[in-house]
Amino acid sequence: MAGSDSIRVFAPATVANVTCGFDVLGFAVNNPGDEIVLRKTNTDKIVIKAIHGDGGRLTLDPNFNTVSIPVIKYLEKYGIKQGLEIELFKHMPLGSGLGSSAASSVAGVFAVDKLLGLNKTVEEMLPFAMEGELIACGAAHADNVAPCLYGGFVLVRSYNPLEIVRINTPKGMYCSLVHPHVEVQTKDARNALPKEIPLGTAVTQWGNVAGLVVGLMKSDFGLIGRSMQDVVAEPARAGLIPGFYSVKESALHAGAIGAGISGSGPSIFALSDSLDKANKIAEAMAAAFKKIGIGSETYVSEVNHQGPVVMG
Repeated sequence: MAGSDSIRVFAPATVANVTCGFDVLGFAVNNPGDEIVLRKTNTDKIVIKAIHGDGGRLTLDPNFNTVSIPVIKYLEKYGIKQGLEIELFKHMPLGSGLGSSAASSVAGVFAVDKLLGLNKTVEEMLPFAMEGELIACGAAHADNVAPCLYGGFVLVRSYNPLEIVRINTPKGMYCSLVHPHVEVQTKDARNALPKEIPLGTAVTQWGNVAGLVVGLMKSDFGLIGRSMQDVVAEPARAGLIPGFYSVKESALHAGAIGAGISGSGPSIFALSDSLDKANKIAEAMAAAFKKIGIGSETYVSEVNHQGPVVMG
């Protein structure tokens, strides 16, 4: 790629938290995602030429956009003077709880790395992607950017020092996503969280997180389903999403292994063990929202194990 003057990259959407794993678990999906085209220029400036699909909501200022900040930081870190033009294609709704800003950040750093031929490891690229999240939400969270960059399921074991652990996951696991046409501000979702957790509640949550990780590694769908119980964030945030419990119930009734809020919402995700079930679950969740007068988009895909990819 180093000999090319341009590159096109796809970076996937992600589901953070995965019910019980608040701020420490996440996984990537094949659909939706963001695309970026990065072109070399004869200047030393980083320019965002255009953003498509955002309805004009995102800034074109490269110093304040999640797609360009990782590119700028990457060039600074490795002392590279190279002008670049960025074109971003947003294929997912903003503020959806699907890791929209993370996908842009990862696409940016992955694209510049491949275009310039440095071929850094995912561990080396991750801090740059986290810089994009810092711009987006004021905190350098890794529970979206890490699964987006690594692919599959990941555990954020520690932030200081930063340690990301890949989790082996069952083959044939599918994710159904429904994005309702309601807005949940990340700030409101954060403020809704309890400041203190009773010891008994914490013990339940720890057991569920451990059970989910073991279930994934052993391909034990029964254990995965039993462990997908969030007794901390979900009860506090459910009220921010109209009809949440009826939508979740519709997913489980349609055959989901488990379901919950994707990130801080309002999107809801469900896991299943076949494409047929995944499609039925998505339809059931959309129908449950429609029943209370809320429109939505649905997405169905296998768990994404590749992370970002260079497109032809």
